[in-house]
Amino acid sequence: MEHVYETENTCASKIRFEIDGTIVKNVEFIGGCNGNLKAIPKLIDGWTVEQIEEKCKGITCGRRNTSCVDQLAIAVRKAL
Repeated sequence: MEHVYETENTCASKIRFEIDGTIVKNVEFIGGCNGNLKAIPKLIDGWTVEQIEEKCKGITCGRRNTSCVDQLAIAVRKAL
């Protein structure tokens, strides 16, 4: 099932992804740092919600208290 999450306090405005059981796939960031946000989906495709949370939750960007991957961790948990 496809999910769309509107991010908070990041350059990317939305994250689209699918969850099959607990497996996350087809992640797409809308907006944000083009190169990084093309690479991240390739690296995490097929990871579980738990793996994404373990590796990405709490990562910050600059002076912000969050980041695109932190927002992804929040999004996949909410969707699950």
